[in-house]
Amino acid sequence: MSVTAQVLADFARRVGAGVLRILKSPIWALDALMGQKSFKKNPIIGNRWLNERGFYLKRVAWAEKMADLRRRQMVHFLPDEDKAFFHRNGYVVKENFLSNDVFAQIQDEIATKSFAASEMRQGKTVTRFIGLPPSVLKDLPGLSRAVHDPFLQNAMRYVGSYNADPIMFLHAVLWDLDKKKKDPQTDFHIDTFHATSKAWLFLRDVDVADGPFHYVPGSHRYTPERTAWEFEQSLNAVQHPDGMHAAGSFRASEYDILKLGYGESISFDVPANSLVIADTHGFHRRGIATRPGVRIGLFADLRRSPYFPWSGLDLRSLPGVKGRQSEIYTGYLNFRSKLTGKPSHHREVGRVKVDAPPVL
Repeated sequence: MSVTAQVLADFARRVGAGVLRILKSPIWALDALMGQKSFKKNPIIGNRWLNERGFYLKRVAWAEKMADLRRRQMVHFLPDEDKAFFHRNGYVVKENFLSNDVFAQIQDEIATKSFAASEMRQGKTVTRFIGLPPSVLKDLPGLSRAVHDPFLQNAMRYVGSYNADPIMFLHAVLWDLDKKKKDPQTDFHIDTFHATSKAWLFLRDVDVADGPFHYVPGSHRYTPERTAWEFEQSLNAVQHPDGMHAAGSFRASEYDILKLGYGESISFDVPANSLVIADTHGFHRRGIATRPGVRIGLFADLRRSPYFPWSGLDLRSLPGVKGRQSEIYTGYLNFRSKLTGKPSHHREVGRVKVDAPPVL
């Protein structure tokens, strides 16, 4: 190619890229309004000039104000004692959550059955997800009672600040101590910049050696030091070497967390039949396991757009959709994988028992 042709080709590429950015701008703006967190994927969110002028911090402040407003619409969802505990600490914990009969029934249901599952590998850890739509729960009365438990459902909604249907899975965390690659979930991090809830109903005892869930009490709320730290992160997150940090799930060291005005984390090494629900806008991490094993539980996740002032009107709670989020999500991942030709981060692995060795 001649020099002139090369110059023209480069110019055409730059013009094309500029036109594409203009065409995509409304999509990026809508994405930001709907709660996109990634600095890397969205040039508006990652724009240093905007963030120097407080764009990121304004997003955080408005999201927090809306979460408080939505929770005031759901004050009856939790007993006063649990609400007060949550607002102080950022989580709710209940031991001996299910009745002995229901808990024993669940143990029988998962002991012998195989389930359609997907897995995600992160370093030495594999997380297994087993969807629990109505078509699966109809033959599992114990798990069905746990999934639909009124306290679990209401607490997920209150902590996540939305009267919406959470996505639910039977869940296993398996680890291989011989693998050297680090599990990124063992770093302290926030899931996103706004209120969101996750729950774990542990179906087996969790020991310190099993790498239990850790949470920093009170870190779901901002200190002046946290505000200043996140402002600094927002300026350079798009270039951060940690891809998850660049995607808006900020990583922090234990030293960082103490500097932000919080105390030590607590470890949820808890007996079987313990329920933990946390606002994962607070700092948390997966512990580092020191012995072979598996953690099994019921897992729930609830995250919606942070900017709506109303707590309900959730499309995923409509008849025909409610309770089916896990299978809809799996179908979406499969469709996206076929469309792009890239394997999904959640890969279907066929039918397995919940505590079987990992497939991936």
